[in-house]
Formats: sequence, C-alpha cells, structure tokens
Amino acid sequence: MNLRHTALAAITLGTTLACLALPGAACAQAYPSKPVRVIIGYTPGGSADITARLMSNWLTERLGQSFVVESRPGGGTNIATEAVIRSAPDGYTLLLAAPANAINVSLYDKLGHNFMADTVPVAGLIRFTNVVDVNPGLPVKTIPEFIAYAKANPGKLNMASSGNGSTIHVSGELFKMMTGVTMIHVPYRGGAPAMADLIAGQVQVMFDNIPTSIEFIKAGKVRALAVTTAARSEIFPELPTVAEFVPGYEASAWYGISAPKGTPAEIVDKLNREVNAVLADPKAKAKFTELGASLLAGSPADFGLLVADETKKWAKVVKFSGAKAD
Repeated sequence: MNLRHTALAAITLGTTLACLALPGAACAQAYPSKPVRVIIGYTPGGSADITARLMSNWLTERLGQSFVVESRPGGGTNIATEAVIRSAPDGYTLLLAAPANAINVSLYDKLGHNFMADTVPVAGLIRFTNVVDVNPGLPVKTIPEFIAYAKANPGKLNMASSGNGSTIHVSGELFKMMTGVTMIHVPYRGGAPAMADLIAGQVQVMFDNIPTSIEFIKAGKVRALAVTTAARSEIFPELPTVAEFVPGYEASAWYGISAPKGTPAEIVDKLNREVNAVLADPKAKAKFTELGASLLAGSPADFGLLVADETKKWAKVVKFSGAKAD
C-alpha cells in the first residue's frame, strides 16, 4: 500500500470512528464519506438504469461523493433486492426500488425476504405511465372501440408483455379484470422483443412503458389509444386516460430509493432532503418530463405508503390472473 492509499485509509477510519462517537445528527453531517452504491435489478439501458444514473449523477454533484450505479439483473429483481438487504445498514448501499418489489410479494410462492420489513423507504423518485399500444392494423382507435372489438372476438387478441409480473403485464391484467374482456397473455423476455412482435402484428396489444414507446408512437409504427395513469401525460396530452372510459382504472410504473433495515434515520432523512432538492430543480424536472415521467417528491413515509398501497393493489390482480413467477 503506497503512502497515498495509507493516508486515505487513515482519513476514512478516522471519519468512521468520529462518526461513531458523535450524536446521530453530527454523523449524518459526515455522510457520505466514501462512494455510495445504487443497485438496480435490471440490465443497463432501460428506464431503471436511466433513472438511477440521472439521480446518481445529481447526488454526486450535490454531496461530493460518487454515487455509483451497479446492475444486478435476474430473479425478477430479487437478486438485487436481497443483495441490498444483506448489506451493512450504513447508507452506502441503496436500492432502486421498483414496482417489482411490490408485485413479487404475491407473484412468488416463496421469497427470501420481506421487502416491507427488511428495507426502509428513503425517497420516491418518479412515476411514469404505461400506454395502451395496438398494432395499426387493428380496426380500433379508442378504448371503447377496443373493448367492443375484444368482446366481439373473444380469445383472438394476443397481449404482449415483457414478462410475467412486469408492470406491462399486470396493467393489462387489471384492464381485463375491470372490463371483462378476454386477451391471451404472451410474455416475452423483455420489452424490446415484445414491441418488435407488436409492430410485426404477431401480437395485437401491449400496455407498454411510455419511455420505450414514444418513438414508435411518433413514427406511426404502433397506435396509442390511451395512457394508464389517473391523469393525462404531459408528453402526449392529446391521449385520454383509460380511466376516462373505465372509471377507477390506474396503473403506472415508479422508482424510488430504499435502504437496508436499520439504516440510521439521520442518513435516511439527509438522502430524502437531497433527492427532493434534485426533484425541485427545473433542469431535473425537464429531463424527467422528456422521459414521460412525473415526480414523486415527498417524505420517506410518503414513499413507504406508496409501496404498501401498490403491494395490496397488485396482489388482487396477480390472484385474478393466476400469474406465477417463471
């Protein structure tokens, strides 16, 4: 070990010992004193990766320590989730929490963790809508026309998704549950191959995440009928919501930050304040709006309530659909 590394190690050790000797508030002031890992349960390049990297870059600028995104895909995000749960509760390993963390509770017969009990909510980040995309060859242009066509042609509509239990899947299952239409679920290993087959006409409908649908909608390769959130999307304000025709329907994807159980409240609160400061920045809002997202600013308790509500909501839909993890 060279002198530089020895000095850095001594500084880090000194900071840690000082933090342990100080009250919680003072300890939080010292945080972070080394790089922070933000673990995601998805492959690079998707909306989760983009969201995590944007927020990590902004937090790095604000806090003066690197926030580094680490991708650990697999197991329906359970691999990443359990890696965070098993890590030290010191604020240096965080999870990009996602709808899968709420859906997996009912999708898997056995999980190696209890997400609500084994993590603490830190902050909500963004929410973005799904959009009901159909192949342009389907003779429908509105949600009422789509429902009528589906009921007149039971079993003839194939509904693509990025996999069992994805928000794309459960958004469609919620639609089936609330309208009584019949659609055959066709799960793919990701959104890209599902979209390719929708464009080719191999499947007829997909409740896709709006960030990955935007360019295909603009190019006319798919026809968008409606968005799935309770309010219309800023990026496609002309599109109605599904709820305008199916009262009470709402489905969306979201991301937030969670930490291992036992993470000091002072660190959680500091991270929450910094995340909310980023979300209040016009530049950050503009960037997320480009992705079709709305902001989820709020307290750790607000984000925890969102996760609890989503867990209850999707349990009913998973039971209705009979879906199980692959």
